[in-house]
Amino acid sequence: MFNLFGNPEQKLFNGDCLEIIPTLNKGSVDLILTSPPYDNLRNYKNSLEWNEDIWEQVIKNLFYVLSDGGVLVWVVNDATIKGSETGTSFKQVLYAKEIGFNLHDTMIWHKQNPMPTQHTRYENSFEYMFVLSKGKPKTTNILRTKSKSEGVVRTKHRAKGGEKDEPNKEGIYITKETKIRHNVWDIPVGTTKGLKHSAPFPLQLATDHILSWSKEGDVVLDPFLGSGTTGVASISCNRNFIGIEKNTEFFELAKNRIENEGK
Repeated sequence: MFNLFGNPEQKLFNGDCLEIIPTLNKGSVDLILTSPPYDNLRNYKNSLEWNEDIWEQVIKNLFYVLSDGGVLVWVVNDATIKGSETGTSFKQVLYAKEIGFNLHDTMIWHKQNPMPTQHTRYENSFEYMFVLSKGKPKTTNILRTKSKSEGVVRTKHRAKGGEKDEPNKEGIYITKETKIRHNVWDIPVGTTKGLKHSAPFPLQLATDHILSWSKEGDVVLDPFLGSGTTGVASISCNRNFIGIEKNTEFFELAKNRIENEGK
């Protein structure tokens, strides 16, 4: 274990999350934000073994360590094998529901600059972001965006108990300056420039989820730390952080990157 900045609340582990998560205190984590392996798409320098038995154990462990009202953001996609998408992402979220998670929201990360890979189907430009909660989420700082029609006067048009076109008697409303963001987020893929990692998390995606589902001083966990983006975002948002990475080279990359963020 390595304590970042000498702070016992900021911890990095170089090891297998299946071995490390059970050593954490039950209910000690407020937000888990991670992108687990996608089927067999990458083996991360032969450091990875990933199958249904393993991801079931991982999800069980994450449920154990998550606090009541805590949130797990599971960013994932599916491989295409023998011409068919595996559907593993759906199997994982349905399993999570079986063991007690609520599926609070099914979100989409729309990649604005995906790598062209397709020949017989449309280019894959999104990943799922399953927002799973242990009971009702205790923190929901829902992000807002600027309204294009701010100040426009509109007539309320839906009756509470009637037809959709039947005017109700509640009068008019004025469009507010901001509105709740959609659950499809347009965010470019993470840049690999200067990073020895093939699939870094976009910093904006990590930051926006941390702001949405946690508050300052909360504990954020990423059990598949990779290049360390979740840790960088957590430190910059004044959260405590626990990161776990099995690959030693990636661990050193993440550690150095997070430490530089904290200087």
